[in-house]
Amino acid sequence: NDPAETYTCNNGKPAVELSFRFSLDWGPITDPCTSAPRKPNAPLAHPYILCGHLDRVVIFNDQLFVMDRKTTTSTLSDHYFRQWEPSNQMTLYTLAGKIMLHAPIRGVIIDAAQILLDKPNRFVRGWTYRTDDQLEEWLHDLRILLVNAEYYANNNYWPMNDTACDKFGGCRFREVCSKTPSIREKFLAADFNKLEPDERWNPLKPR
Repeated sequence: NDPAETYTCNNGKPAVELSFRFSLDWGPITDPCTSAPRKPNAPLAHPYILCGHLDRVVIFNDQLFVMDRKTTTSTLSDHYFRQWEPSNQMTLYTLAGKIMLHAPIRGVIIDAAQILLDKPNRFVRGWTYRTDDQLEEWLHDLRILLVNAEYYANNNYWPMNDTACDKFGGCRFREVCSKTPSIREKFLAADFNKLEPDERWNPLKPR
C-alpha cells in the first residue's frame, strides 16, 4: 500500500540499487602525475568523479524523489529528521539522481526504522528537499574542500577532523590520533596493516 511508486528507467528497469558515477567539469589544480600547477586553459585530463549508490528512486505525489532507508535506536522525532537538512549525503543523492536520470529530482524521502528491544519497531517517513540553488552551492563548497584536500596531499599533511572521531561507530585511527605525534608512527606500525590493492574498498565498483 506504499503510495511511493518505484520509478522505471528509460531502459525499462526499475530504479532500485542504482550505482552512479559522473565527472565534474573541474579537477585538480595541479597535475596529479607531476604535482606541477596545471596551465591555464589546459585540457582537463583528470576531472573529479562523484560516485555512489542510490537505494531507490520513486514517484510520490507526481514528483520524483530518491528514497533512502535508515535504522536507528533514536526516537523518530522532528529532531531526528532535521539532521538531514543540510546533509552532504542527501544533497549528493539529489544531485546524482538528477544527473543520472536526467529528471527533476525534488529531494530525498527517508524511511527510518527505530529498532527497539522491548517493543515493536517504529517506522516513520520523512522528507528533505533541495533546490537547484542549494545544489549549486554544494558543488561550490565541494570545489573549495577538494582544493584544500589537494594542498594537504601535495604537502603530505593531514589535519585532524576531530569533530568526527565518534561518527559511524568511531574512527579506526582514533586510538592513534590520541597519542602524542612523536610516537604515532610506532602505533601505526604495530597495529595497522595496509590492504592489498584487490582488498581495498573501491567506490567506483558498481553493485
